[in-house]
Amino acid sequence: MTTSPSNRRRPSAERRPSRDSRPSGNRAGRRGGAPTGEQPSGVAARRLAIEALVRIDTEGAYANLVVPALLGRSELDERDRGFVTELVYGSTRMRRACDWLVDRYLLRDLDAPTRATLRIGAYQLVFLETPPHAAVSATVAAAPSRSGGLVNAVLRKVASGPREWPDEATGLSYPDWMIDRLRAELGPDQARFALDSMNERATSVERADGYHQDLASQWAAAEVGAEAGERVLDLCAAPGGKATALLATGARVVAADLRPARVGLIKANAARLGGDSLSALAADGRRPPFRPDSFDRVLVDAPCSGLGSLRRRPDARWRIQPTDVDELATLQRDLLEAGAALVRPGGTLVYSVCTLTTAETIAVDQWLASTQPDFEAVLPPGAPWQPHGRGGLLLPQPGDAPTGPTDGMFLLRLTRR
Repeated sequence: MTTSPSNRRRPSAERRPSRDSRPSGNRAGRRGGAPTGEQPSGVAARRLAIEALVRIDTEGAYANLVVPALLGRSELDERDRGFVTELVYGSTRMRRACDWLVDRYLLRDLDAPTRATLRIGAYQLVFLETPPHAAVSATVAAAPSRSGGLVNAVLRKVASGPREWPDEATGLSYPDWMIDRLRAELGPDQARFALDSMNERATSVERADGYHQDLASQWAAAEVGAEAGERVLDLCAAPGGKATALLATGARVVAADLRPARVGLIKANAARLGGDSLSALAADGRRPPFRPDSFDRVLVDAPCSGLGSLRRRPDARWRIQPTDVDELATLQRDLLEAGAALVRPGGTLVYSVCTLTTAETIAVDQWLASTQPDFEAVLPPGAPWQPHGRGGLLLPQPGDAPTGPTDGMFLLRLTRR
């Protein structure tokens, strides 16, 4: 099915940045090169976005790390910082669609900076619906000097050219295998709902303690059911969002993660929130250094393919490969086997993953049922969660959902007899 961008439901959270709606101003005839202190802020913001995209594409940088680092060294105001984030996350998320929009008018391969420039230009024109005179002029001014003419010509053609997508995967901007897999495993309607929702801008909700976290993750932490005085383990805790949420219950929380640097992040987040009672350590969750039956509750928020959280991890949709899903499912089973051994009789084991694949959800549940018969499933959460095996599946929710936007997640809660 082909759809025009103008006819598709536009993400409710995506509004045209105010800097975008006006010409870039005093360009002094420049079409690229190093930024100067006199350049208009809209041009400077676009140059920073181009730099971030180049690092993501050529160095394998992560958007959620490279964007804050670059913004931290810039002198952009708050509005332009938001614009940079929108350009980087949006054009990375919609990369396949943006490339199709410009590739129709290209006769040669492009270097990385020129490709990045054309992507942010196409994203502004089609997905932000920026007026062509503003989007084209400011993007050309931000382009490398050697390719300003090409960027100008191509973006003008994009602005006036047809916009009927050649196929669903291009229009939605996902790899073919992701769409095929989710359609096969969720059904076409639920897959389309999830894919559309994950093309919206990522948001988070501020908890009572000031920590910003997706609502689905907050719900998962609440389902652990921790109570004051209990000993609770978060086996794969970084960056510490769920572990610090568990602290608010008055439980004694132990947070573990494989990499020492990420353990430092857990400690920093806990200290910032006043969680001095949290104990964090570097440990391999498959071989945790704890006595059997020593925790009242164990949370295994396992590494996963992340196919329910692609809205906030825009580059992940281009990193994850089909073979990764099965490899991660094997890791998830190892972690659950280790975590189950740490739960005392009568205690609780919770498994959560921010993905939607059968291999990482129902198949893991079936494996647990056969290998851990002394664990009994507890009823899953109610709507908007839906029954999925013995657990609950939350599809990514759009901005206009009753709950507001959320990641997608699978949750399984078990009690040891």
